[in-house]
Amino acid sequence: MDELLIIPYIIVLAIVAMYGFHRYVLVYLYLKHKHDPYQPPGKFDHLPKITVQLPMYNEDQVADRVIRASCQIDYPPDLLEIQVLDDSTDHSADIARRACEEMAARGHNIRFIHRDNRVGYKAGALADGIEQATGEFLAIFDADFVPPRDILHNVINYFSDPKIGMVQCRWDHLNRDASLLTKSQAIFLDGHFVIEHTARNRSGRFMHFNGTAGVWRRSCIADAGGWHHDTLTEDLDLSYRAQLKGWEFVYLPQFCAPAELPPEMIGFKQQAHRWTKGSFQTCLKLLPRVMRAHLPLSIKTEAFFHLTNTIVYPMMVILTILMFPCYLSLYNPFNHFTGEWSQFLFSSSLFVLATCSATTFFVVGQKELMGSEAGWKTVFYMPILMALGVGVSLNNCKAVFEAIWSYIYRAPSEFVRTPKYGASGQQSKIFSPTSIYTLKRLALPIIEIAFGCYMAAWIIISIYYQFCMASVPFLGIFSGGYFYVGFSTLHALYNMQKDRSVPVLPQASALSA
Repeated sequence: MDELLIIPYIIVLAIVAMYGFHRYVLVYLYLKHKHDPYQPPGKFDHLPKITVQLPMYNEDQVADRVIRASCQIDYPPDLLEIQVLDDSTDHSADIARRACEEMAARGHNIRFIHRDNRVGYKAGALADGIEQATGEFLAIFDADFVPPRDILHNVINYFSDPKIGMVQCRWDHLNRDASLLTKSQAIFLDGHFVIEHTARNRSGRFMHFNGTAGVWRRSCIADAGGWHHDTLTEDLDLSYRAQLKGWEFVYLPQFCAPAELPPEMIGFKQQAHRWTKGSFQTCLKLLPRVMRAHLPLSIKTEAFFHLTNTIVYPMMVILTILMFPCYLSLYNPFNHFTGEWSQFLFSSSLFVLATCSATTFFVVGQKELMGSEAGWKTVFYMPILMALGVGVSLNNCKAVFEAIWSYIYRAPSEFVRTPKYGASGQQSKIFSPTSIYTLKRLALPIIEIAFGCYMAAWIIISIYYQFCMASVPFLGIFSGGYFYVGFSTLHALYNMQKDRSVPVLPQASALSA
């Protein structure tokens, strides 16, 4: 009977370890190819026309900033068009409209396009914008970004190669050092943009557009089938469809566009939930097509790990649940698994899982971006990074199962925007006569805290019985992560209830067929 617990535990551990090993592969590919940057094959004799698209929804804190920054982009005025694609349902539409009118009065070619519905959400807004755009290329910036003045001149000549369909720039972070949460997010995203993107792009694997801070060739979007809104990651979906059509992408980490990171837990969890759900929706939609395509094994293998990596979150939850029963089973003196070997397996597996691959990945990422000193300082952040990754696993596990549900039943998925704060550091609020403390909002943080208590109980028992003491620090990471995410969420809900106000969140809207 004990084997029925230990064997699933080992299987789950092996799956998680496999994705951990994949991080080593990405680091290897990065180090191998980092000195092989793609150079523009030439220059345009005559610069092409570019349409800058600014999709936004209820962005009163940042709408004016991104509109003014976009109008400051250094590019011939007669070849630059700016579209403000605003689906707002509150007063932020007036803010964006006034900013557009002011910029238009100053001579900028800018249009305010407002939809009275959210069909397709961001993908729908971008698709509508393309129908009215005049540019041969489309640059996209989310509302919380600040486009650099020289960004178009830096990327446009890469499109002199007719095979290039999209150029992606690196994200930078306006509020990297605002809090421990934003610092942790910055390290997570830096690992993605420094290591993952460079490794995939320079080694010839598929990469993806990140939804913003990139430029598309209009004909590439059309050839790939246009923007689809049947997943929450329309950027990942279109990227794979375009590359399956033979288009090539370019990633330019030397050029970046800064944006803000969610400074509070609810915004962070909303963003992580949307990214996770959308990624797995795209996996279910496109992975079979990728596997059937006539592509090199290296591309298919990387695409498999790329599109399925969110499965780690359910594995982490299962692992958390199985740890305590397996602990009791290993402690059983009549179990033939018991002994030094079993305790070594138990402790070392936690060490490898919680430390090695993640540390290598993020330390190298920070070292390459900010220098050796910053890289080694990242080691001190690793317990926090790992705790945050574990703590958010329940939130993201829920997203994976929602993706499966929406795929099977073709159920529409609501696009929940990430709250923006802008330079003021204050999120816009509206009075709410209803209580913030609803079962829907409270259920997940309570479960997260319960998981934290579960892991804390295991720590106490381990110390009391002097069993697997080497694993206690890593169990503390699990427990601390669940406690941190759960209590931070409750604290944010408390502040919302205290103010009797709520963030401006999107209303549920069915997607069109």
